[in-house]
Formats: sequence, structure tokens, C-alpha cells
Amino acid sequence: MDAITLPQLALFVTTLGLAILSPGPAIIAASQSAAARGRRASMPYAMGLAFGASLWCLFALFGLTVLFRWMPSLFVALKVLGGVYLLWIAVQMWRHAADPLDMGAETVTGPGFARGVALNLSNPKPALFYSAVILSVFPSLHGVAPVLVYAVALSVELWFYAAVTTLMSTGPVRRRYHGAKTWIDRIAGALIGALGLSLILRH
Repeated sequence: MDAITLPQLALFVTTLGLAILSPGPAIIAASQSAAARGRRASMPYAMGLAFGASLWCLFALFGLTVLFRWMPSLFVALKVLGGVYLLWIAVQMWRHAADPLDMGAETVTGPGFARGVALNLSNPKPALFYSAVILSVFPSLHGVAPVLVYAVALSVELWFYAAVTTLMSTGPVRRRYHGAKTWIDRIAGALIGALGLSLILRH
């Protein structure tokens, strides 16, 4: 069995952290939800985003991304369906951008865990990341090694999304968001819509 080395894990964690924080629909949605609803209402959504992204690591470890390479039509279908779902989210954000916001609404129900999972399962960004990185950083995994890699990936995803949600739900950030809610939500919706449209048009 090929042992996993500390340099491999360090490279994996660093690359994963940068990938999570790079512009994409999940980090935009997590930030907007935290600023709009507060930490308590948005944390389940953030945990769903993290878990949904980590599932792509699991799929990569068990060969689904290899299947995508053998059958590109499956990946095209994923990108198109994911793009449609992102467009739906964008439309909802745009429609409700002007809705009034209760700054004390820490207990308002957010999108929820399942919505977070659904968003990142429809997002090809983590699928592409995990398939590329796992094949390059961990070319040969056996025994319990895949379990360790998945545990690390899940932990990093959970930590980063929890940190972003906590930061974006602080009082100063929420007050600034409240002052420009309509335009922030419309810009966020437009960005997510553009990402969804690009998935559909570039398949």
C-alpha cells in the first residue's frame, strides 16, 4: 500500500482551501445568506454546501470522475442541469433582492442543509477540482487511504464554510449589507446566473 505523506496532505489542504475561496456559486451563496440571515439561520446551509462539495471527493475516490472521462456525455448532462439549477437560484435572488430585511432575524429559517447539498452537487467546480487533484496528488490509493483523504476533505470543507459564514454574519458586515441589500443581492444573483449560463453554453 502506498502511504500518504505529510507533504501530499499539505498540498491537498492548501489547494482545496484556495479552491473553496475562489469565486464560485457556492461561496457567493454562503456569503449572501450569512449577511442576509445571520449565522444561526445560515450555518445549516453552509454545512450542506460543504458536505455536497465533499461528496465529489468521494465520487472521485471511487472512480466516478474516471467514468465522466470515458462517457463525456454524462458530464455534459451534469453541467447543463447544474447550469439550469444555478439560473433558478439567480432568478430567486434577483426577485427577492428588494425584500425588506429584519436585522434581528437570527432565527429566520435559511435555505437549509438540503439546499446546500443540492447546490454543490449541481456545481461542476468541485467535481473538476477533486478529479484533477486526487489523480495528480494521490495517484495510487489503497486500503484505508481513501477514507483518510475523504475525512481531510470533509473537515476542510466544513471549516472553511463555517468560517466564511461566521465572518459574513458579523454585525459590521450585516450592517453594510443592509445598507446596500438590493444591489448586493442582484449582483450576487447576476454572478451566479452568469456562472450557470456559462455552464450551459460552454458544454
